Amino acid sequence: MKPEELTPRQIVEELDRHVVGQAAAKRAVAIALRNRWRRQKVAPELRDEILPKNIIMIGPTGVGKTEIARRLARLAGAPFVKVEASKFTEVGYVGRDVDSMVRDLVEAAVKLVREEELEKLEGRAREAAEERVLDALGHGGGVAAGFRAAVARVGGEGDGPAARDKARAQLHAGTLDDELVEIELAERPASPAVPFMGPGMEEMAQGIQEMMQSLGNSPLGAMMGGAKKRKRKVPVKEALKLLAQEEAARLVDMERVVREALERAQNAGIVFIDEIDKIAGRDGGQGPDVSRGGVQRDLLPIVEGSNVSTKYGTVRTDHVLFIAAGAFHVAKPSDLIPELQGRFPIRVELEPLRREDLVRILREPRASLVKQYVALLATEEVALEVRDDAVEEIARIAAEVNERMENIGARRLHTVMERLLEELSFGADGLRGQRIVVDAALVREKLAGILQDEDLSRYIL
Repeated sequence: MKPEELTPRQIVEELDRHVVGQAAAKRAVAIALRNRWRRQKVAPELRDEILPKNIIMIGPTGVGKTEIARRLARLAGAPFVKVEASKFTEVGYVGRDVDSMVRDLVEAAVKLVREEELEKLEGRAREAAEERVLDALGHGGGVAAGFRAAVARVGGEGDGPAARDKARAQLHAGTLDDELVEIELAERPASPAVPFMGPGMEEMAQGIQEMMQSLGNSPLGAMMGGAKKRKRKVPVKEALKLLAQEEAARLVDMERVVREALERAQNAGIVFIDEIDKIAGRDGGQGPDVSRGGVQRDLLPIVEGSNVSTKYGTVRTDHVLFIAAGAFHVAKPSDLIPELQGRFPIRVELEPLRREDLVRILREPRASLVKQYVALLATEEVALEVRDDAVEEIARIAAEVNERMENIGARRLHTVMERLLEELSFGADGLRGQRIVVDAALVREKLAGILQDEDLSRYIL
């Protein structure tokens, strides 16, 4: 099923495969995504008037705010960028230019569309690469001799269409993978160094860098030593890969990619603004409040809808979906300036994770931590089995540590699991062919020191 055909219920079901709990947040983002599809079906005169309903997620760290937004973008095939609001306030108010989030979104969109195009062109690029490899094998000294010898092994002469067809069959069968071949590859010019420029000057720096790179690819640049080609002698298998990449890049219509990327960034882009609570504060005094209020005022036109210049063209942000998130332990959403509050009409609270949630996180997601460690150790031919009682014990310890220290949510599982399997991971190369069973008793034995020592920071970050 295409992403645009997913109903809100199906979107929530897809998110459930990766993120445990947080039903309210999933429903909110599912509706927002479906409304984009609905908007495209509306009459043109009304379509531009329908604006996305931006969302603020409120909840402690490690409960799934970023993961929900990232998985949603991946599910929709939408360009996605994550920024931290606090980055715009560093050292007073000399942080990054707020417009940079839109430029980053366009870069993400161009990369996404280009990768899709490369995937479509994979077959044609592979065919072109094969022809170039066959040409290289059929000409040039010792390599040609190796080619003829390879062809002779299946019978026939080393020249002519019949021999070429046999060599192509060998390429497909992989019998020529280790033959050395000399190929010519376009050498990418190194990115020119741009002198340091102050905050807010990213676009100017990009323009200078682009100008230098275009000069390097021009005839004048070639005369100056740019846009060179170099020869490399590599195995046939590697040559096919390198030449296929070069051919695919040559076949991609970058003008069409940029047009589609701009369209997708404007109408399907998702910007996730993390730590928005760090800029919540009104201008009422000296010090950080001034910069926090300044960042909010700079964010406002971007979220309201404005035109932002990028190196690919002008982008309108009217229909970009903004999802903001913050713990709001100290500040409150109402501490944001009223105009910015009005641009985030949907607010959802994410619940702190309980022990039962941590158990589900270890077991249920497609890429759960337990599955990750089992797969990692399988590369060393070690069979790891984590029993159900061990999962329960790991979740209990993680929940208890979260209660006694800073609550970092599901991220605590990473540190607990790493501590539990540290010795096994270190010595896995000497345990090849063995089966290691982790049960509750082993978990308690390995992690006993964590709970006995009051100074838990010595053991768990």
